[in-house]
Amino acid sequence: MSEFIAEIDKATKEYSIGNAHFQALKGVSLKIRKGEFVSIMGPSGSGKSTLLHLLGCLDVPSSGEVFLDGMPVSKMNEDQLAEARNRTIGFVFQAFNLAPTLTVFKNVELPLIIREMDETERTGIVEERLSGVGLSPKRDNMPSQLSGGERQRVAIARALANSPLMILADEPTGNLDSESGKEVMDFLSRLWKEKKITVIIVTHEPVVAGYSERVVHLRDGLIEKEELQKPRIAKDGSSIKIKPL
Repeated sequence: MSEFIAEIDKATKEYSIGNAHFQALKGVSLKIRKGEFVSIMGPSGSGKSTLLHLLGCLDVPSSGEVFLDGMPVSKMNEDQLAEARNRTIGFVFQAFNLAPTLTVFKNVELPLIIREMDETERTGIVEERLSGVGLSPKRDNMPSQLSGGERQRVAIARALANSPLMILADEPTGNLDSESGKEVMDFLSRLWKEKKITVIIVTHEPVVAGYSERVVHLRDGLIEKEELQKPRIAKDGSSIKIKPL
């Protein structure tokens, strides 16, 4: 087993629209250790989200290689890749990406249904995850009946449904007010500290990046610099408690 949960080796990514070509990444190499909390920062168009999508196997590089827990992604077939994504990675997006016609409970249950898990086992896990993010009383609510912070907490519960080794979050506080954003980041911070889950966040906010122990700065599709720092650790006392995964 590799000490790195995700690696990118000399990856490029090019997009074409008609006759126009845009190179989002220009030979980026990056290694993420298991249990690490990393922030990816950079101006708009620097390649932040593209890099996160490669780390999460949501996209493939134009050249170079991506490794997931030591395994080259290019060698995986579609079934193997889907299985690796489902069991290894939990995704949290700025726009929440909740199914608007499903209840909170059903949204969190979706990844377990995809795994064809037994209904009784699914129910127990979903109840645990909702309790973990403080939303058990709203299990039957629709996403439209929740605040932005609550919707993001549902998205986090869904990301945790399969007990992943790594959480990837793309601007997780981008649609939240400062109080809700702090609550979400405090939860992710405690999750990382107490459960040793790898957390990778794309953000343009220094306050959010302050929760991580390493900051990777991108500019024009290249890693400009990396910084190690003492992470901001959330103090306990929040209404959201970490439950066993």
